[in-house]
Amino acid sequence: MTALRSFRRERVRAPRPRPRGVWVASGIGIVILAAITVGAFLPLVGFLAGVTASTAGLVPFPFLRVTLVALLGAVLVLALVVLALTRRHTASSVVAVVFAVLVALAVTAYPVVTVAISSADRAGDVWPIVTELWQRFTG
Repeated sequence: MTALRSFRRERVRAPRPRPRGVWVASGIGIVILAAITVGAFLPLVGFLAGVTASTAGLVPFPFLRVTLVALLGAVLVLALVVLALTRRHTASSVVAVVFAVLVALAVTAYPVVTVAISSADRAGDVWPIVTELWQRFTG
């Protein structure tokens, strides 16, 4: 029986090609992610770092935390884009791209939220100093 099996023609299945929708969804996702990175994240981080530098540290910028969140987000977004590119169904590719865009938006919003919270905490510390300086100045 095994001898006959070797003579039988066995079909080797070719992998199913990716549908056009997978390529379209992945391409649109990559363009949107590049626009978020270049048009929102980098200018926003540059602006917040500039504000911190121009106010002599009065507005705190948590460089280490923002860097770690950005790196973690970049790894996660890259993994989701690779996942979207390797799917064989358009729907699963679209879901991966949507999650990648949501992660990119969350990473973009993180520095603003962190600076706002840190500034609010610091504002509570600054007000007594300002009132003391005003009292010294006015006599």
